[in-house]
Amino acid sequence: MVARDFQVDLNKALVFQVGHLGEAYHEWVHQPIVCTEGPRFFENEFLEFLTRTVWWAVPTIWLPVVCYSISKTVQMGHTFPEIVLMVLFGILVSTLLEYTIHRFLFHIETKSYWGNTIHYVLHGCHHKHPMDGLRLVLPPTATAILCLLVWYMFRLLSPPSVAPALFGGTLLGYVAYDVTHYYLHHGKPSKRLTQDLKKYHMNHHFRIQSKGFGITSSLWDNVFGTVPSTKAAEKMSNQ
Repeated sequence: MVARDFQVDLNKALVFQVGHLGEAYHEWVHQPIVCTEGPRFFENEFLEFLTRTVWWAVPTIWLPVVCYSISKTVQMGHTFPEIVLMVLFGILVSTLLEYTIHRFLFHIETKSYWGNTIHYVLHGCHHKHPMDGLRLVLPPTATAILCLLVWYMFRLLSPPSVAPALFGGTLLGYVAYDVTHYYLHHGKPSKRLTQDLKKYHMNHHFRIQSKGFGITSSLWDNVFGTVPSTKAAEKMSNQ
């Protein structure tokens, strides 16, 4: 199903086109088009609707779940310091999931028709149109599937009274991740921390896509050696 010398028509629905690019897909998808209006994904209106999510849906839908989950652990008699530690550990887990999914799933290299198609829906669309504000945060259906997997992981690996707080902390970390990600693309940071985060993430989009996978921090990039080199370091190595 891969077509030789295939050209994508940006005026038509893209999802079932990009697979035809074959080995050329990876290069194509990392040549960003900077515009606030995103492309059409599907001809079908309902499928198209499912691909678009406003950023504020993330805290609106998931923060009540965070509060409910943590409250279940509170009801089981754990002390406040214990619950804080559980939530903080859950947030740490979320940062590792953020890094792992971004690096090993979202940046997997594909060349088959269906591989390219699935990758484009998962993450390639974001690199091709990085300023598309309605395809920046995860749709609720995708988040719900990930939530189920994380919940059952904590149910399997931790005591019943601890699992809800761990899950709540991880979900809280996810909310922070998606809201931060949106802000880094569309906000105008005035503080040094957020300015640095924005610069770090834009570097991932427009300069070195194979490194800098952390969004909320560079913690795991430092641990696993995927911090991108600076322009100054590159100049030194080329001398």
